[in-house]
Amino acid sequence: MQIHGAVLEEIGRSRPFAESRPLTVSTLELDPPGAGEILVRIEAAGLCHSDLSVVDGNRVRPVPMLLGHEAAGIVEEVGDGVDLAVGTRVVMTFLPRCGECAGCRSDGRTPCIPGSAANNAGTLLAGDVRLRRDGKTVAHHLGVSGFATHAVVDRRSVVPVGDDVPPAVAAVLGCAVLTGGGAVLNAADPAPGKSIMVVGLGGVGMAAVLTAASLGHGDVIGVDAMEDKLTTATELGATAVYTPDRLAEAGIRADIVVEAAGNARAFETAFAATAPGGTTVTVGLPSPDARSSLSPLTMVAEARTIVGSYLGSAVPERDIPLYERMWREGRLPVDKLVSSRITLDRINEGMDELADGRAIRQVIEFPAADGH
Repeated sequence: MQIHGAVLEEIGRSRPFAESRPLTVSTLELDPPGAGEILVRIEAAGLCHSDLSVVDGNRVRPVPMLLGHEAAGIVEEVGDGVDLAVGTRVVMTFLPRCGECAGCRSDGRTPCIPGSAANNAGTLLAGDVRLRRDGKTVAHHLGVSGFATHAVVDRRSVVPVGDDVPPAVAAVLGCAVLTGGGAVLNAADPAPGKSIMVVGLGGVGMAAVLTAASLGHGDVIGVDAMEDKLTTATELGATAVYTPDRLAEAGIRADIVVEAAGNARAFETAFAATAPGGTTVTVGLPSPDARSSLSPLTMVAEARTIVGSYLGSAVPERDIPLYERMWREGRLPVDKLVSSRITLDRINEGMDELADGRAIRQVIEFPAADGH
């Protein structure tokens, strides 16, 4: 079938992306789903730093590649052996889990080994590519390629949700909430009374704030260099907010500090703000050559712990239903993470907004099946 999607033509084009236009909205051919795969009509897709990191070259992937990994939609066709019904709304997740490897047996602590290999190669989990343009293959992005009207994905790349979950909320559950919420619930595992700080208030960081506030355990502190994001963090439940400079001046420290900015300075800020006996959780993805300077003596003398958390140490089929339930109960107002809604043809401008740090979560909305 023919679909329309945003294809990354070349990695590392100059800013602004609105002028260099690394992404082209193209017509592509999408093969039908194979065994264990599904065809999904995309309803909504979020713009995330993991997309930007491919555009700017911090994460090198094969190109041309149809980008997008945080998405939700409706199942329209299923391959052999698939247990989902046509018409089911599904959340897409950017790391499929085979369920058998050492990574999958770690209960979310480490990534699926075959899933990671497929993501690096630009294929679906089984190793196939279902996208073509002008007779040439186009790579899949993290097993999803959600910046498109339709996608074929492995069944293990989706989690079904209820019909009452709005598409934009469903999309954000699959990455921002899974990663930010998981950094709090899975990697940090906070006890009542423990204070939680989040450094870097993009989509993932705000989801961490939202999740921490939902616990009602203790202080929730937001840290970001942009004042408007501090205001938003307060609205989402942060009990105190600081810029990094004001945080250092105040000498504020927390029992659990989540770093969600994805740069070396933010990681150092998070480490410095972690209280004795506390845990620093890092979920940001900096440039591969980024380096931070820490004191090993501090680690020992203050009995500190540093935890790396990929995808919020999540098991999507376990965690997404939890966040869905929290949303339905009103404890996790995920819709507040959506800062703007855009159309697919504004994708390059959206990447500029993301790179400038102005957006929390921009969501591309696709027309319904009837065109509305």
